[in-house]
Amino acid sequence: MRTAYRCRAYPTLEQAAVVNRTFGCVRLVWNKTLAERNCRYRAEGVRTSYRETDAALTEWKRTEEFAFLSEVSCVPLQQTLRHQHTAFGNFFAGRARAPRFKSRTGRQSAHYTRSAFRMREGVLTLAKTSTPLRFVWSFGDVDLAALDPTMVVVSREPDGRWYVTFAVDTEPPAPAESAGHAIGVDLGLTDLLVTSDGERIANPRHLVRKARNLARYQRRMARCQRGSGNRRKAKAKVARAHRKVRNARQDFLHRTTTALVRSADVIAIEDLNVKGMVRNRHLARAISDAGWGELRRQLEYKCDRAGRTLVVIDRWFPSSKTCSACGHVLAELALSARHWTCPGCRTRHDRDLNAAKNILAAGRAVAGSTVSGDACGADVRRQGPSLPRSAVKQETRAARHSA
Repeated sequence: MRTAYRCRAYPTLEQAAVVNRTFGCVRLVWNKTLAERNCRYRAEGVRTSYRETDAALTEWKRTEEFAFLSEVSCVPLQQTLRHQHTAFGNFFAGRARAPRFKSRTGRQSAHYTRSAFRMREGVLTLAKTSTPLRFVWSFGDVDLAALDPTMVVVSREPDGRWYVTFAVDTEPPAPAESAGHAIGVDLGLTDLLVTSDGERIANPRHLVRKARNLARYQRRMARCQRGSGNRRKAKAKVARAHRKVRNARQDFLHRTTTALVRSADVIAIEDLNVKGMVRNRHLARAISDAGWGELRRQLEYKCDRAGRTLVVIDRWFPSSKTCSACGHVLAELALSARHWTCPGCRTRHDRDLNAAKNILAAGRAVAGSTVSGDACGADVRRQGPSLPRSAVKQETRAARHSA
């Protein structure tokens, strides 16, 4: 199993100069290779292989114009070619969008394999540098002296902070003890999630709390002359504000997902079309701030490590419109209706809690019909009625609801 440890790094001026030069060469190789790939594909309809891009890099180094590429380690340059080849493979397979050009103002990174760094007794030395790179190790349960990374990634964020990431091959952890419990989770904006047990976790709205400061910092940056030192400082302040929001959101989601994984053996969630939802300009910021996609990603890998079962219910499953007591499905249910009464059994429902109970019922059906641990990522497709209905003939009647 591949595990990564990310730490703050504090390079010296000499090390920063070397790594910054490497960042620039990596960006140049990526952009030049991408431009030639796109040009060739548009003109000839032919894809470029990794071997061809590697041979082109060798030829560039022999020219007078790009001879400076030989001044940095060749490993990060070759790694960026491999990453671009993988990115195009994912694009043509329909798993990702087309690769884009890298900007010098965004996050910069360089990947070093074992031939380009030395790690001895917890001391890291990168290629083309003469002194060890200082970093702060924050993982007390891992022995740094015994660490044997397969790859080291050095990165610099837009706010100026440096980080070093160690990729390590480790043994899979032992499965967690059985909790003897299953829960369904309904995601939302007012409440980030509502569980089938009735627990509600409020949406902290991290971006909304910092929006006023962000707006002020961005106005200051807009007044600065482009290319000036003051604009660079103002831009770094904006990046720092965004970093605080991002870190607060990540910390909250990690705490929430860890608590969910520890509390249940089976977790059922909806397959939300987040990419489509953020196209709504009225809700895009709120949905992005909630971090639904990141919450699902964390649940997936944490359930896999803990031996839990994560069931992903089909996005067309009418969880909100289905009565969790009798199975009656409403014809229509407005988004503003937070409570409604079932026309079939007269049960009063809270919209979110009712959806979580239906998600749990569908998740149990899937988890019970598969081998333990194989239901992660499974979908419930619509085949006939979504849930078993009562034997009484049900006619479509308008639901009574209140805001």
